Amino acid sequence: MLDKIKNLREKTGAGMVEIKKALEETGGDEAKTLEILRAHGQEKAQKKSDRVAGEGFIVSYVHPNGKVGSMVKLMCETDFVAMNDDFKNLARDIAMHVAAMNPEDAVALLAQPFVKNPEITVGELIIQNISKIGENIQVGEFSRMEI
Repeated sequence: MLDKIKNLREKTGAGMVEIKKALEETGGDEAKTLEILRAHGQEKAQKKSDRVAGEGFIVSYVHPNGKVGSMVKLMCETDFVAMNDDFKNLARDIAMHVAAMNPEDAVALLAQPFVKNPEITVGELIIQNISKIGENIQVGEFSRMEI
């Protein structure tokens, strides 16, 4: 049971109590539990979507070859969250994704399979972090450069 909870926590960022309840609800079926947790995450994100995301963090990423780079402005509600390591890591992951996948706009970015885990989209990654961090998170501006 603990291995399942740990595995699901790594995949979703959901709390241990929430995971345990979902596992009990599904009789221990990890796939069904994952579906329930993703649905809960989407509900939480929807509730927070009308909140103003006026703070944030700007991050850049340059591929090791030095020929591709990107810059992303990731927005949140408070400066406290903007300085949170989980939020900063999310911003870096999105910047790396932008450099690798070259989305044409924010809508395309959110719909793309996440480069580090193609089982989820970038939008689902953000929803997982909204559920984990507890604030509205939005991608602001982003740009990509290539030589």
